[in-house]
Amino acid sequence: MSSRSPKALELQQSRGAIPPQVTFARRTSSGRYVNYSRDDLDSEIGSTEFMNYTVHIPPTPDNQPMDPSISQRVEEQYVSNSLFTGGFNSVTRAHLMDKVIDSETTHPQMAGAKGSSCKIPGCDGIVMSDERGDDILPCECDFKICRDCYVDAVKTGDGICPGCKEPYKQTDLDQHSVDPRQPLSLPSNIPNHNMERRGSSKMERRLSLMKSTKSALVRSQTGEFDHNRWLFETNGTYGYGNAFWPKDEEVNEDKNEPTGAEQLELLNKPWRPLTRKLKIPAAIISPYRLLVLVRMVVLGLFLHWRITHPNQDAVWLWLMSIICELWFAFSWLLDQLPKISPVNRATDLAVLKEKFETPSPQNPSGKSDLPGVDVFVSTADPDKEPPLVTANTILSILAADYPVDKLSCYVSDDGGALLTFEAMAEAASFANLWVPFCRKHNIEPRNPESYFGLKRDPYKNKVRQDFVKDRRRVKREYDEFKVRINGLPDSIRRRSDAYNAREEIKAMKLQKETAGDELLLQPIKIPKATWMADATHWPGTWMIPSPEHSKGDHAGIIQVMLKPPSDDPLNGTDNDVNLLDFSEVDIRLPLLVYVSREKRPGYDHNKKAGAMNALVRSSAIMSNGPFMLNLDCDHYIYNSQAIREGMCFMMDRGGDRICYVQFPQRFEGIDPSDRYANHNTVFFDGNMRALDGIQGPVYVGTGTLFRRTALYGFDPPRSKDYTSGSCCFGRKKKSKSAVSSAPDDHKGLRMADYDSDSEMNMSLFPKKFGNSSLLIDTIPIAEFQGRPLADHPAVQNGRPPGALTIPRELLDASTVAEAISVISCWYEDKTEWGNRVGWIYGSVTEDVVTGYRMHNRGWRSIYCVTKRDAFRGTAPINLTDRLHQVLRWATGSVEIFFSKNNALLASSKMKFLQRIAYLNVGIYPFTSIFLIVYCFLPALSLFSGQFIVQSLDVTFLVYLLAITLTLCMLAILEIKWSGIELEEWWRNEQFWLIGGTSAHLAAVLQGLLKVVAGIEISFTLTSKSGGEEDDEFADLYIIKWTSLMIPPIVIMMTNLIAIAVGVSRTIYSAIPQWSRLLGGVFFSFWVLAHLYPFAKGLMGRRGRTPTIVFVWSGLIAITISLLWVAINPPAGADEIGGSFQFP
Repeated sequence: MSSRSPKALELQQSRGAIPPQVTFARRTSSGRYVNYSRDDLDSEIGSTEFMNYTVHIPPTPDNQPMDPSISQRVEEQYVSNSLFTGGFNSVTRAHLMDKVIDSETTHPQMAGAKGSSCKIPGCDGIVMSDERGDDILPCECDFKICRDCYVDAVKTGDGICPGCKEPYKQTDLDQHSVDPRQPLSLPSNIPNHNMERRGSSKMERRLSLMKSTKSALVRSQTGEFDHNRWLFETNGTYGYGNAFWPKDEEVNEDKNEPTGAEQLELLNKPWRPLTRKLKIPAAIISPYRLLVLVRMVVLGLFLHWRITHPNQDAVWLWLMSIICELWFAFSWLLDQLPKISPVNRATDLAVLKEKFETPSPQNPSGKSDLPGVDVFVSTADPDKEPPLVTANTILSILAADYPVDKLSCYVSDDGGALLTFEAMAEAASFANLWVPFCRKHNIEPRNPESYFGLKRDPYKNKVRQDFVKDRRRVKREYDEFKVRINGLPDSIRRRSDAYNAREEIKAMKLQKETAGDELLLQPIKIPKATWMADATHWPGTWMIPSPEHSKGDHAGIIQVMLKPPSDDPLNGTDNDVNLLDFSEVDIRLPLLVYVSREKRPGYDHNKKAGAMNALVRSSAIMSNGPFMLNLDCDHYIYNSQAIREGMCFMMDRGGDRICYVQFPQRFEGIDPSDRYANHNTVFFDGNMRALDGIQGPVYVGTGTLFRRTALYGFDPPRSKDYTSGSCCFGRKKKSKSAVSSAPDDHKGLRMADYDSDSEMNMSLFPKKFGNSSLLIDTIPIAEFQGRPLADHPAVQNGRPPGALTIPRELLDASTVAEAISVISCWYEDKTEWGNRVGWIYGSVTEDVVTGYRMHNRGWRSIYCVTKRDAFRGTAPINLTDRLHQVLRWATGSVEIFFSKNNALLASSKMKFLQRIAYLNVGIYPFTSIFLIVYCFLPALSLFSGQFIVQSLDVTFLVYLLAITLTLCMLAILEIKWSGIELEEWWRNEQFWLIGGTSAHLAAVLQGLLKVVAGIEISFTLTSKSGGEEDDEFADLYIIKWTSLMIPPIVIMMTNLIAIAVGVSRTIYSAIPQWSRLLGGVFFSFWVLAHLYPFAKGLMGRRGRTPTIVFVWSGLIAITISLLWVAINPPAGADEIGGSFQFP
């Protein structure tokens, strides 16, 4: 590890403070804690002042460093079995857990995996094990010994085996694998001279990615020497103003290095793209654009006619209608203009495999050269987000078709609940069976709940004879897994009650021994703690909250559920112990980490955005994947190759300028009629495809593959190569002479704060990213590893082939301790996290703002629609939940409009039509004001006997017909190029009016309250269905009252009564005004047709509404209409009903 900076050391010495310590300890069966013989981690928690901060393990006389080949692997084993906790002004502890869950775990990568016990008397440690979980026995006598006892024997016992009393023949455990067919996988492709430098700093080893190739690809495509690329092809590292330069004799001359002829052949080889842009057929898109223009002209002429022909009999009615129509025309323009250039895209996974996973002169072994991906799963409340749903999402990620050693999964539990923790541990245990089963039989989808719930034939296209037996066995194991997950709340409660009762008994005995029989025993109050499976207190939120153990007040927690896999494939075995035959299947599992950030009173934790930023920092420390996939806990991977599909765009030519790849959201469990437009296909298949033809789709919160450096706030590469050109269609490219004169040193890492002629000053990074030097050191590594493959001169800012084939670094305690420090509540103080770096704070729709900031810096995004849905999730089908979901989105849009993220303030790097799209995102909730007024206009017209025009003449009817026909034709063409269905388009129109008259209006009011009065808005989580009801659509019929329902109900009742009044008035009038009646009734029916799904939702389950309700509703409507006619009779009528007489 790198040491502290001089300023930090001077500050520490001047204070004379002793840094807090990280203590490794384990709990014995008797309840006693035993500390291990290792020095403490330096995890000083500074004040709010900035200083360069890292942690390290200093060697002491009692703890000399072991041989790296032994210590690193054993260290990782202990780290993965330890629960790390810490935070602000607290000690960073590593608690070694004997077991994580009550059930037995067998996979060697999993935390708490069972192993043999050490045979040293008085020691209850676990024997060291390899990737298969087999014991590593350093002596030929097969004496079982744990890591600490082995260290004592080697360092202080003269290397004598405690079993046979013979000296150990060698102390390197590399060759002591039990299974000779599968030796322990170490970084074998690292040259021998590098092994001598294994004791160097961790960042030096991370940056030593590959040997110098001395090829034509080392130079940039401009012909200038690429210092950034040389830095990563050699052993040079970034520093604060200087670099670590390798010695001349350390440059390795590999005999297998490709010759100049081979490299020239590589350069001349036909280059195959990874993606293709599929344009919409001209027969569809050309009429579509023409109709948009025609409708704009017709709208302009119609509005001009309306303004010049007022209704003198009802000016107030005319004025309200014309104001609403002007706004509707403006709103339609904002929505329609970004749709004029939609595109489709396709990927080529075969080319991706050929380029990155096929043997080549630069990659003779054929190991995967794909970059790493860190998958983020966020959850907050196990009561509203069932752990079984989250566990299934985790299992689909672990089984994804992506190189195992390049995939990592981080679960953010913002509630700090033990229930979520143990559910994740159960999922990790079940993954030992589920993931190899999916790989063996090519299972799709790889979410067990969805797979076993498929209604199609599961045996179709399966050719292996053992599939039926394997599927039956896995189904039985999954049923047991579900029972364990569903029983966790009761299990945790019973366990905690038992341990709390035991503690009370101990306290009473102690009080009796201390006080004796003379004093009356006082009642003892023992905190009702929540206990883990290893009989220790849970450091997170307790079931009965107490200080430092509640949802807003608990320590930071990191648990490596599944440690990083070995570098080489590890096939299973065929024996009686294993349930299935995995002898031909790779049984390795990706890295799985549980993270719960620290929360303390008095800190603004910024909801989901703060949790995501904590994951960004902790993942950078532990795995540093250059790409990050963000998923909600109820969105699972439906297509196991979805990550590869997204990687095609990132690794293609020009992919280094892509900030994220957005996948469409697809939902399960929606009622067949999609009553409330939950599928939202008009947005995902229409608007998002159209935005992809401009600068890219907006970020919608889940199913997004991010580039890490884009989230860090850097500008895209070659951002200075473009000038601010046309205000309508974005930027113009500079001339080649201007481009070639620009420096090439830091094109991959550049912020708008820096001029093109000045280099990035990394010494200022602590003020942007915080005071963790290890986090800052990972930034240039992520940038380099995220570059496309430089396999052709046309690829700019690329990396050499084979650069990412080396194994990842092993985890050690100092790394996890550093990850604990970056998720503490104080870390973001006086930094730019949430302002310019990471997910942006200040809005309930942090996703849209985050994407806007990236587009505003010149990045572009891509919309990836796969043949098989990439991800699937759940959506609220209940009317109340759906309205509250829409309310949250609309409130975020209002906040965006009144903030500095308003598209009117966008930079010149954002294209004009992209700016229009973002402007529409902020403005659309305000349409609700005009929409509600317009929905009442038909009723007011029928009540007053007037209409919005003087009379229904031919001109008005022609304009109305033209507007309606162009709208319908546009809808048909949009359906053609987007692939949606007519019914889905109509459902979207209906819910647009339902949401506009309810949630959008409330959002405008709440947004104005926050901006004007500073009243904050709190939202509840959208419930994720656990699927426990017998009826699949039971939630659809549940009526939960909310004030958002009042405006639509009033609109419906008013229009129904107005129709009755208008009909009665016209029938009973001496001179009926049929034209005015028809105009009012037509628009009233237009309103009621759009509100029909809302009315149907109020009726509950079909057939349960009593008939008497409809009878009384009709009688009340008739009575009210007759009363209105009696109060305000038609002109010229002296009695009720004119000439009509009651008998």
